Amino acid sequence: MARVSRRIGGIEESATLAIDAKAKALKAAGEDVIAFGAGEPDFATPDHIVAAAQAACAVPANHHYTPVAGLPALRDGIAAKTARDSGYTVEAAQVLVTNGGKQALYNTFATLLDPGDEVILPAPYWVTYPESIRLAGGEPVVVPTDESTGYRATVEQLEAARTPRTKVVLFVSPSNPTGAVYDRASVEAIGRWAAANGLWVVTDEIYEHLVYGDAHFHSMPVLVPELVDRCVVVNGVAKTYAMTGWRVGWMIGPHDVIKAATNLQSHATSNVSNVAQAAAVAAVTGDLAAVAMMRAAFDRRRRTMTTMLNDIPGVVCPEPDGAFYCFPSLKGALNRDIRGRVATDGLELAEIVLDEVRVAIVPGEAFGAPGYARLSYALGDEDLAEGIGRLAKLLTD
Repeated sequence: MARVSRRIGGIEESATLAIDAKAKALKAAGEDVIAFGAGEPDFATPDHIVAAAQAACAVPANHHYTPVAGLPALRDGIAAKTARDSGYTVEAAQVLVTNGGKQALYNTFATLLDPGDEVILPAPYWVTYPESIRLAGGEPVVVPTDESTGYRATVEQLEAARTPRTKVVLFVSPSNPTGAVYDRASVEAIGRWAAANGLWVVTDEIYEHLVYGDAHFHSMPVLVPELVDRCVVVNGVAKTYAMTGWRVGWMIGPHDVIKAATNLQSHATSNVSNVAQAAAVAAVTGDLAAVAMMRAAFDRRRRTMTTMLNDIPGVVCPEPDGAFYCFPSLKGALNRDIRGRVATDGLELAEIVLDEVRVAIVPGEAFGAPGYARLSYALGDEDLAEGIGRLAKLLTD
């Protein structure tokens, strides 16, 4: 009899965290490593948010259990912030505060899926999506996209993947890992297709404020109101407010789904840290001045990174419209000599890049896209230029 269950033993390690851990270990050993792996802003959490957490530590009520679904002030604040930022009007009772966006996803799929239910999952996808689906007993049905369409799936592709067992379509815009942003017409078309076919939509909106140029964020339940009763929105403070370590996310959905997911969370983790929730209240109810500053820096870096990557022979990289990632095709670097080594896939190439020039990238295999890689531009401008310069020298020597 196996010591570890098949369900848990089958979980793939997060490639993004694994790469980040290896890079940090090399740095700790004194190596000059430039890491493009971790998906988190390089900025500190804004001061007013930190101050709110410090004040909360002295409040005795925060030393005890509080409602599983979240502090009332935070649920109210999330509802108000959602109406302000996306135009989606919800009640506080439709909000469940979770331990980061990952728990919001886990809760959602565990609540919606029965064994054998299928979830349509456009690729490239974030590494956690298929694992959360499988843990709930569901089956991810992958719909591949590539740089020729800017990594955007069409209604025709989604329809071709639909079967009698399809229950959910996962929609992400802006996208991790590609930075793709769907325009208004595409969001509306996909939403109406889902509604017409009686499907649920789980939409991850955690990068809603990180859009650039002429791109705009659009919330699907706002554009397709007939979908509201079959839609769950996942979001959190991590990316917008540089709060990845605070672990505060949320899910918004119909009352019965939120009630069921709250019951699940009551037996899993109970309430999120009260101090972190107090910080999140300050984040979602405050202004977006700090967010605008960070977005301007990301915008500058994305243009620099895209240009530098496309200047490398054999590398193709669409300019991302959102989030803080580039997702270049590195297929031109495969199956050829690189300082006496040959990479046959993205995993081997990422290892060579880290070993030879101390640059950490995440191979596309982790995102369902072999031959590609994700590079975060959430790092300093000088490190960005140095890191891409090292990669360019390695691939052109």
